[in-house]
Parts: sequence; C-alpha cells; structure tokens
Amino acid sequence: MSSPAPPHIVVLGGGSAGWMTACLLHKEWEAHDPRITVVESPAIGIIGVGEGSTPQLKAFFDHLGIDEAEWMEACDATYKLGIRFTGWSEKPAFESYFHPFPGPVDLHSEPGFTRNCALRRRGADVPAHPDDWFLAAKLAEARKSPQPAGTFPFPPSYGYHFDAHKLGGYLREWAVARGIEHKPLKVIEVEISGDGDIAALLCEDDQRIEGDFFIDCSGFASLLAQQKLGARFISFGENLFNDRAVVMPTQHDDPFKPQTESFAMSAGWRWSIPLTTRIGNGYVYSSRHISDEDAETEFRRAIGTEGDNGEARVLSMKVGRVEDSWTRNCLAVGLSQGFIEPLEATALHIVIDTAQQFAHAFAAAGFTPEHRVQFNRSVAERYDGIRDYIVGHYRLNGRSDTEYWCENAGNHSLPETLKDMMTSWFTHKDIGEAVRRIYGAQPAYSSMSWHSLFAGYGCFPPADKLQVLPPQIEAANVDAVQAMLEACAANFPDYGIC
Repeated sequence: MSSPAPPHIVVLGGGSAGWMTACLLHKEWEAHDPRITVVESPAIGIIGVGEGSTPQLKAFFDHLGIDEAEWMEACDATYKLGIRFTGWSEKPAFESYFHPFPGPVDLHSEPGFTRNCALRRRGADVPAHPDDWFLAAKLAEARKSPQPAGTFPFPPSYGYHFDAHKLGGYLREWAVARGIEHKPLKVIEVEISGDGDIAALLCEDDQRIEGDFFIDCSGFASLLAQQKLGARFISFGENLFNDRAVVMPTQHDDPFKPQTESFAMSAGWRWSIPLTTRIGNGYVYSSRHISDEDAETEFRRAIGTEGDNGEARVLSMKVGRVEDSWTRNCLAVGLSQGFIEPLEATALHIVIDTAQQFAHAFAAAGFTPEHRVQFNRSVAERYDGIRDYIVGHYRLNGRSDTEYWCENAGNHSLPETLKDMMTSWFTHKDIGEAVRRIYGAQPAYSSMSWHSLFAGYGCFPPADKLQVLPPQIEAANVDAVQAMLEACAANFPDYGIC
C-alpha cells in the first residue's frame, strides 16, 4: 500500500523563515512530489533584526545540497566561529569572553576546562577562563578561516553572518526552480471553514488561495495562528526586558574577525556583524530604561555615526512564544511563532528545528495531527531551553553602573529550570549531569556552553579568596592545551574579504 500524499501546503509570508520552511518541507517530502505555495506581499518588508546564525544553518544548506561558496557569495555572507561578549562583567580578568561553537578538537580540551571550573568553583586558584580552552576562540582572535588545510581532518563547527534580505531572495529562486509555487500577493482576509480550520487566503485582485495546511510566517502580526486561530502567546517579559532595537549599517572593516561582537550598553547590548559589504549594527534595549531618542544617541556614539545623516531604524520586538506552534491546520514559524531576542542568533535555528520536526511528525502520522501534542511539547521545550540560556546572560551579569543592569542582576522572577541550573553551579554540582536532568538528552545548550557562560562572567569565589591547589590534587594543564590549540591553528589560513 502506498503512503498517503502530503496535503497542499500554503505558506503565508516569505523572507528567511517562509522560504526556509518551504524548502525543507519540499526536501523532506520530495518522494511524494509535494505541492507547496508561498504567498508573500511585495509591499511587506523583512524585519531583519539579526544577520547571524548558529551552525544549524550550515546543516540546512548541506541538507538541501546547496554549495556553500555559491550562496555565501550571493548573500554577502561571512563565517562565524562564535560570539565575543564584551563589557557584560566588571570582574577583573572577566570583562570579556568568547562563546565558541563546539567542534571536534574541543573533545580534547573541554574536559580540562570543566575540571578546572569545578576546582575554581570550590575556591582553587586555577585557570578557568573559557578563552584559553577552545580552538574557535583562538581562530577568531587570529582572524583565521574555519576551513583548514586538506591535511587537517578536524574543522571547527561554524555558523555564518549574512544579509537576511538576500538570503530570502536566494532561497526563493532556489525553491521556485524546484517547483514551489510563488504568489506575490497581499492577503486581504482569511477564510475560516465551518469546522474552524483555515480554508483559504483571500488576496488582492479577488484571488482565493485554497490549501489543506497553512504555515504562518507573517511575522510579529501572526495573522493566522494568533489573530485567526487564537493561539495563546506567552510573554517572556518578566525575564527578558529588551523590547526595542535601533539598527544601522556602517562601513566595512578589513581585516575582520569571524565572530559576532556583543557589547554591553547602558540599557541593553549592541551587536556588530561583519558582512562582505558592510558591518551590521544594532542596539537591543529596554524601553522601560531608555527612550528611543537616547538609545539612538548612545548607539550612534558607539558606532561612530554621530554626525552621519544616515537613517537609523527603530524596531519593536514581541518577546515570547505561542503556547502551541501547531494549532488546528496551521503551523506558526518564525516571528509569528515567537522571538526570544537576537543575543545568541537563534531565530533561524528555531525555524529550521521547527520545520524539520514538523515534517517528520506530520509524515510519520500519515499527514494527520496524531503527533501534534508531542510536537508542540518538543518545540516549546526547545524555546524554553534557549530562553533560559539567554536570561542567564542578564541574571549573571557583573555590572552595577545602571539601573538596567542592577535590575537584571536582581531579577528573581526566573524560570525554575534556570534557577536549578544556577543552584547546580553555585553548589558545586556536576553541570553535565544537571543539563541532562533539567533539559533532557538533547538540550538547546550543551554543558560546554553553560560552563562558558558561568565561567565567562567569572562566577567563581572572589580572587582574594582563592587558594593554592593542594599538591595531591591535579589541575588541568592550560599551557599544554594552549600548545595543542596553537598547533591546530597553524593549519588554518588567514581570513579576510577577498
């Protein structure tokens, strides 16, 4: 007996989220010759808050069989080895740290890092700053490419920086060439059937787009999931104060480091992202702590555009997630599904994860909603795990110069899961075991990332309280690790704009 054919999928909204979802569903169901239609209004722009990614974007392109060099050139993309956090802590020697993407070489250095963290948490004077232990940090600082010589078999894990507008356009062309239908139309109304499902999109020029299942990629408006089907939105405002961003590009620096820069500001943080044609800049802030005008003034001062007549855009952010991503015959993806904030560049990570999980769950159930409850629980857990990690940056910050940072550091309205992680660290529990216990077998962030966060902010006893390690207890040899990383780094070429 042949397996059932997938329903006609209608995606509302293009951009990165819409076209990524369409491409992934087409790829996962290509044996069934799926029918997928993307409806996007040419008049509605892309938010484009972030232009960075996690390594999952590389896996996405590899899965589709798209050549890296081709899409990177088309989208002004550069490599990203991780994120440098600067100014989030005032503790001596911990004013800055690098959060790397885990790679194969780290299997040899991470155990030493976690051992020294455990010793320092207990008051031993041993080196435990994350910058000393991981290849990605060394490569980024030295402005090295993540592509090693052919004789070196262990490339690091990496993501990208890219132009979000160009990425959406590139994926649209790729999708249309493979049979995905593109309807450049503005939706006027949504038709609901008698049973409460979505029946059709009513568009300009009296066009009616019917479908069996709808993907809502309509941005913060969430036209289908929230507005029409009443999907409940859960705000993360208690934990994440930032709700605005001011953005502006600047001229490109060459050579540049293959990393995202995150600088603490008076009421939030500022990103700097190198593309091949420009630097993407943005200041994410809390409107309760600073006005739009003052935020723009502080932002322009920081990026050197005080006397520039160029326009800075101010964007609003709706921070939180829907309770259920899959409601009736509709799946919310991208900003219509939720948004945490761009600190860890997880927006596209969640898009890809949601689309892949949905494709597998829907097909496994014979294109019925049989696995909907399990799917919604899994996606919600992924969102909440990412939320916890990002909230941790604010709660653990080591600043005391503004009300914003003090309020974040004193915030006790935290998820119980994050409280558990913090308790585990400060009571000297095994962090790897804690991550598995709290977040399961496939956590959003690994033990390495949690160690980097806590250690990067210097969450250890004060320096004047540290004691020399007793001779019977051996610390990991950071000098040996540094020598190994230097030898590995010698296999990577310099990286800059060609």
